[in-house]
Amino acid sequence: MKKIGFLSFGHYQSVPGSRVRSAQDALMQTIELAEAAEEVGVDGAYVRVHHFATQLASPFPLLAAMGARTSRIELGTGVIDMRYENPLYMAEEAAAADLISNGRLQLGISRGSPEHADRGFESFGYVTPDDTTDADVARHKAELFRAAIVGAGVAKANPQMAGHSGALAIEPRSPGLEKRIWWGSGSRATAEWTGQQGMNLMSSTLLTEDTGIPFHELQAEQIRLYRKAWADAGHDGEPRVSVSRSIMPLVTDDDVRYFGLRAQAESADQVGHLDGGLARFGKSYIGEPNALVRELAEDSAIAEADTLLLTVPNQLGVDYNATLLESVVKYVAPELGWR
Repeated sequence: MKKIGFLSFGHYQSVPGSRVRSAQDALMQTIELAEAAEEVGVDGAYVRVHHFATQLASPFPLLAAMGARTSRIELGTGVIDMRYENPLYMAEEAAAADLISNGRLQLGISRGSPEHADRGFESFGYVTPDDTTDADVARHKAELFRAAIVGAGVAKANPQMAGHSGALAIEPRSPGLEKRIWWGSGSRATAEWTGQQGMNLMSSTLLTEDTGIPFHELQAEQIRLYRKAWADAGHDGEPRVSVSRSIMPLVTDDDVRYFGLRAQAESADQVGHLDGGLARFGKSYIGEPNALVRELAEDSAIAEADTLLLTVPNQLGVDYNATLLESVVKYVAPELGWR
């Protein structure tokens, strides 16, 4: 059994063919797609977070609105770049959004992916010290955020107002949110660190390393290392693992028109350079449902994960993407035992 969600990058652009021409379109249609996805039986609605780009950027107002308009579906991020965040203010926003959704947030956080801006987080007022890496800063902020959402004292009390001189915790807080934090990992080493920290693992269609083996096998190895690190650290419970995939069943005439020609071009992994090193990108799955079932059955990373996030072409609009998600749930998932 798999939880199946969608992951939207939230692109918007006023160009021919786009049904998402403004930021307002992107926000409102993301809410509407969460509603539609819930209706067709999808389990999760996740959004990417990018700054200085025509994409979704500030997730918590959006997550709160999605929570108010749905009742069952999980709501998440993939991922929030902690370099841009004030961890205590983020803790307040996250708790408020989680309370509005009745405890359905699944927050993916991380160092983040390459951005349009060169060190854009410094424009937000967060400057990395010379002896500290961006990854160190993101991990430190994640530590503060995780402590704050469980009620750690983070501010000295004013005795005249608080009646004591101890430490104050942020308010509001949402019980259980701390168990629904995921770390976006792009390598085997960061996956092991994630397991040691006791966070859930979020792995996408990109790994910032390449060993020459197919992407899904490298990602499956990453997941196994994560689970071992979790167990070795002695954490309670069963961790969750998500992977992202581009899966396009060719069912309707629109499916063929939009994606039929891409089936061959995107049917293999790609290797490229990213952040000064090699990176491996996973292939897309495009084809008739029966063919997709055969291909996806061989994906060892999907087999290792409990959650599958389907990247959607959000600029094609709500109706098309709802139909796309329904095709996966109806024609692909049952044949693979995901339902």
